[in-house]
Amino acid sequence: MEAMTGIERIGNILKHQPVDRIGAFEHFWVDTAAKWAEQGHMGQYEIPADHFGFDMDMMWAFHMVADLDFEPKVEEETEETILAWDGNGALFRRHKLHSATPEHVRFSVKTREDWEERIKPHLVADSRRIFMDAYKWAKQYCAEKGRFFVTCQPNVFELIHPVIGHEGLLFAMADDPEWVEDMVTTYANLIVELQEITFAEAGKPDGIWYYEDMGYRANPFMSPRMYREMIWAGHAKTFGFAHAQGLPVIVHSCGFVEPLLPDMIEAGMDCLQVMEVKAGMDPVRIHRSYGERIALMGGIDVRVLYSNDIAKVDAELEEKIPLLKEGYGYVLHSDHSIPYTVEHETYKHFLEKGLELGTY
Repeated sequence: MEAMTGIERIGNILKHQPVDRIGAFEHFWVDTAAKWAEQGHMGQYEIPADHFGFDMDMMWAFHMVADLDFEPKVEEETEETILAWDGNGALFRRHKLHSATPEHVRFSVKTREDWEERIKPHLVADSRRIFMDAYKWAKQYCAEKGRFFVTCQPNVFELIHPVIGHEGLLFAMADDPEWVEDMVTTYANLIVELQEITFAEAGKPDGIWYYEDMGYRANPFMSPRMYREMIWAGHAKTFGFAHAQGLPVIVHSCGFVEPLLPDMIEAGMDCLQVMEVKAGMDPVRIHRSYGERIALMGGIDVRVLYSNDIAKVDAELEEKIPLLKEGYGYVLHSDHSIPYTVEHETYKHFLEKGLELGTY
């Protein structure tokens, strides 16, 4: 088979159609690219997709904080961190020197009344929420490079917990499911309305990528029944809108989410991305169970990469890639993202070896 463009390759993979090789994409910590640039491996502003020749790329199209006019209020600042309130009424401590998940310190929205008075009225499809110029540029750039272009944003679960916290959301799912359903509906409607505006003015992407971290080590945050009763409708609406536009849906979900997969697939997920090994996700097991219904991206243990042991990297790839590529439904990616402890040569070898094993 002749070499394909990234648009052709990823498009086929998401439909389980024949390709010349598996796809390739990756996420990197900001610190990683900065380190590699300092070492002379990359240009300071070089796009990783250009540097490594990835098949796809993405951009964040929407600003989803509730109050767009709120000026962040700093409570405390040190050389390493900044503690500030945001437009969701939440207090986060963020690192200044390196990439890391922010610390969730406090949430002022604690009740349904707080939500209805202080958050919900702000969640309208204001044009200021759309990074329209950036979307247009990224879409055109990917088209010129023959790269599959996805617009990405959080979906309903990932939009609610920054407002009321993970604990607040999970307690609400148990104590006040109607409130959770209202939040899910509100955010799902906002996502679709913003996409309608964007696509009407600037055209459609090649696919839509949603972030929904719904698990931790060995378990999802919720039972499959709770997912089905409260979260599923939001996914069905947003995934269904994508399909109505002829667009495939990629879903990123960290943690152990395997028990939720049947319902996520029914909601319309076309590809599951990341499959975090240390949380208990096994990409080969998932491929055997669901590989005929969805494509997969990721599942290569990033801990092996940051060992910088080439023999271990080869063993990880040789164990998984020949199986995962069966059925034309796999994209090479780590099971999380690449930290600065991974050397450039290690990642370069990982990519080259993975694609060698993934050639049909």
